[in-house]
Amino acid sequence: MSGLSFSRRGLLAGVSAVGASAALSACGAKTGSDTSSGAGVKGDTSGSTVKVGLLNSLSGTMAISEVTVHNSLLLAVKEINAAGGVLGKKLNPVSQDGASDWPTFAEKAEALIKDDKVVATFGCWTSSSRKAVKPVFERYKSLLFYPVQYEGLEESPYIFYTGATTNQQIIPALDYLKKQGLTKLYLVGSDYVFPRTANKEIQAYAKAKGMKVVGEDYAPLGSTEFSTIVNKVKNSGADAVFNTLNGDSNVAFFKEYKSSGMTAKSMPVLSVSIAEEEVKSIGTQYLEGQLTAWNYYQTTPGAANTKFVAAYQAAYGKGKPTSDPMEAAYISVYLWKEMVEKAGSFDVAKVKAASDGITFAAPEGEVTVDGATQHVYKTARIGKVGADGLITEVWNSGKPIKPDPFLKGYDWAAGLS
Repeated sequence: MSGLSFSRRGLLAGVSAVGASAALSACGAKTGSDTSSGAGVKGDTSGSTVKVGLLNSLSGTMAISEVTVHNSLLLAVKEINAAGGVLGKKLNPVSQDGASDWPTFAEKAEALIKDDKVVATFGCWTSSSRKAVKPVFERYKSLLFYPVQYEGLEESPYIFYTGATTNQQIIPALDYLKKQGLTKLYLVGSDYVFPRTANKEIQAYAKAKGMKVVGEDYAPLGSTEFSTIVNKVKNSGADAVFNTLNGDSNVAFFKEYKSSGMTAKSMPVLSVSIAEEEVKSIGTQYLEGQLTAWNYYQTTPGAANTKFVAAYQAAYGKGKPTSDPMEAAYISVYLWKEMVEKAGSFDVAKVKAASDGITFAAPEGEVTVDGATQHVYKTARIGKVGADGLITEVWNSGKPIKPDPFLKGYDWAAGLS
């Protein structure tokens, strides 16, 4: 990680340009069937190697989170190559920097597909970046594997979602808070697709489940000014904060939170975008005792995770943490490999057709691809940040949860999509 003073080049322009067209208008739009025309652009499989695209923010406000995801993708590619590759071909990773700028993500995605002729692409973090590239992958009939938890209310024939959808992270987190008697919530988020959509879902849940949202505030991505918001939180009478801030805004928020005198005991914060890497960057002294909701932690037990952590630290440095998005990115490459080998082909249509029921012994535990939604069965986990900077699980769902991106199984969610 390259520190915390990241450039915000083009960030606001990206939010306005893409947010109005792709990001915001697409929110909640289901694209469950192929509506694009033409044959698309096929990846080049003519040689002894095939190219795979890695599309992450290696600069800008989201680099605090995305650089390590990129590293995890490279680790998976290296391991797969060492084991013989895919269908006898080695993988040649082609990295592109989305630079925390949504139009740049779309531009780089197109370059990977049209110019580099990749057979699949792995990456994106924010929902705005995903929604910016979604029409690109659909237009060219190329596959994107998206590794980060998100707000749901979306399906695409050309995206596989290997991070959690709403019913695998946000709803279990709300269930946990309710069981702890923390029923008055203050919502704090970054001002873009994921937090605003997630908070609409939280509002609907709260109304149906006897909880109360006592306040809701947003800050621009990359914002470092939180004195006003934190003061409002402090005086709100909330039992807990539900935090959907992303990127390095979390640094400023938690420093201000502690400075105001609030603690995990007086008013806990449950975060859905802070994992082990962010804990290290923000500072453990600001986060000790705070809660997180994910599907994987570095401390998750099991031989597969022990192997993953050891391999990552051997590649990138002793003591380097692993996190949920990193793990979801890592397994996305392996899941794609399993699909290709089951299909016996790199052809996108054949890979998609082979996806249902693909399982993998992941560091988080066994995961299974749901071919109908192109999401993954995942176990929900609530964790607490320790003094050592690691996150220890305090609750889990007991078994993998079937993905329900449109919340069809929840009466209170009717009308959200």
